[in-house]
Amino acid sequence: MKFGYTIVYVPDVLASVTFFEKAFGLKRRFVHASGYGEMDTGATALAFATHALGASNLPGGYVKASQSAEPLGMEIALVTDNVAAAHVKAIAEGAVSVKEPQVKPWGQTVSYVRCPDGTLVELCSPVAA
Repeated sequence: MKFGYTIVYVPDVLASVTFFEKAFGLKRRFVHASGYGEMDTGATALAFATHALGASNLPGGYVKASQSAEPLGMEIALVTDNVAAAHVKAIAEGAVSVKEPQVKPWGQTVSYVRCPDGTLVELCSPVAA
């Protein structure tokens, strides 16, 4: 078994893809008119799909990050050499700061932002080996 991809169900796939391009500098791999899009993130894709697709996949329902007052109990982590600059850029593009950059006891710098679609993103420096 290997980790294939993460799909985030969102109100507007193109808006989420565009936000991730502008705020985090990721490139889109593709967007399909059916309501699905992927970012080019290497071997493991970050994908977005519409809530309509989510409802068809999960007929019992699910918590929509876009409608939840609090972030979901999961995050997408993006690694960068400059967490502070990435945090400021994400906010300038429309994210909400959840936690300002902080140095963890193991030396990694970490911050948290919440995207316009409700997705919680950790911005972090590489972990020292």
